[in-house]
Amino acid sequence: MDTRRALLDALGDGPVSGPALADDLGVSRAAVWKAVESLREEGFAVESTPEGYVAPERPGYSAAGIEFGLDAPYAVEYYDRLSSTNDRARELAGDGADGVAVVADEQTGSRGRLDREWVAPSGGVWLSLVIRPDAPPARAPLFTLAAAVAIVDACREAGVNAHIKWPNDVLVGGLGDETDTDTDADSEGRGGRKVAGILTEMEGEADRVSWLIPGIGVNANVDSDLLPADATSLQEVLGEPIDRRRFAATLLERFAALAGTPDRMDRILPAWRERASTIGRRVRVDTSNGPVTGTAVDVEPPGALVIETNDGTRRVHAGDCEHLRDAGG
Repeated sequence: MDTRRALLDALGDGPVSGPALADDLGVSRAAVWKAVESLREEGFAVESTPEGYVAPERPGYSAAGIEFGLDAPYAVEYYDRLSSTNDRARELAGDGADGVAVVADEQTGSRGRLDREWVAPSGGVWLSLVIRPDAPPARAPLFTLAAAVAIVDACREAGVNAHIKWPNDVLVGGLGDETDTDTDADSEGRGGRKVAGILTEMEGEADRVSWLIPGIGVNANVDSDLLPADATSLQEVLGEPIDRRRFAATLLERFAALAGTPDRMDRILPAWRERASTIGRRVRVDTSNGPVTGTAVDVEPPGALVIETNDGTRRVHAGDCEHLRDAGG
């Protein structure tokens, strides 16, 4: 572990003495001081007290802020403004990186699935994670599902009752019960308003994934006027900004808990089912071979939607899913 990350971890336990940390890590006191200054330059205002170094009371939204107290094996690269976190993540992957989260306050050239425009102004959580999982390409869709679960859990921790529309759209509203946070009548027909999406990229060979990048976009503290009509933000739902630092950390921690090692991956589909609003709904999925309409009854490995139609059971691996208002479609 580098001195900077070790210092962040130590600060989580209270004041830390520079000499003691230097002894523990087997580095010079100058190396510890350099790490302290590096954190301060990032905006993580470490204080010097008679008891030692102390973490700031309110860590900001930065690399150090997200890494502070992070219970997940990821390093963070943070940018105030970036064309695309996925583009930067691909550069890192090409250089052999593993376990790096690229985070930006604002993206200027972001995109969604099928190269659709994705609005990514300042205030969102725009994050791409570079990983090298020990898994064959056939299991790659599971990592996208794990990312969707992680987003929902972070939303719920922040106080927003989010849910998943197959395969990876995270929505609020449209549930039609007392926990629904969106009372717009039209949102019920759509199944909710979108607060987050995922664009996963991968490079691999026939039997293994070389690298995989879940690119995550969350409308966190974003002005709703900047978003499409079918989208909303967590800030709009709650009526106040969320703590993006804690949100990003929770997201990374939940993803690591689900997909960090091969032995954990069997947890992904059950977790996805528990958080999905698609199962049991009448749906229409537009696929490359035409639309499929029926009742969604399950999701099978590695993420295929099982639909009961008038012509029998269909398994759909990719497509645009719409939640239909009633049995008449």
